[in-house]
Amino acid sequence: MKKFSVILAAVLSLCLVVSLAFAAESKKGTIKGIDEKAGTITFCTEGTTTDMTLKVDKSVDLKNVKKDSKAEVMIEKDTVMSIKAAGKKPVVGC
Repeated sequence: MKKFSVILAAVLSLCLVVSLAFAAESKKGTIKGIDEKAGTITFCTEGTTTDMTLKVDKSVDLKNVKKDSKAEVMIEKDTVMSIKAAGKKPVVGC
């Protein structure tokens, strides 16, 4: 019985780690504003009229992001990890 408990605990731990890897959320919408100095963007999700101000990870190059452009953002723990312009590759750093 102890062996089964150890195996069950290992499997549950593995499931937890895998689920955290998929915790990032992808949202499509329009970039309404960019503040390079503060490292934030104002984003309006498709199908809503509410603008959100999101912190952007330092690996994302905001110089390549354009205001009023359609984009898909990958959000992880309230931080934008990548910005992908409609029909293009993600904008990330080195």
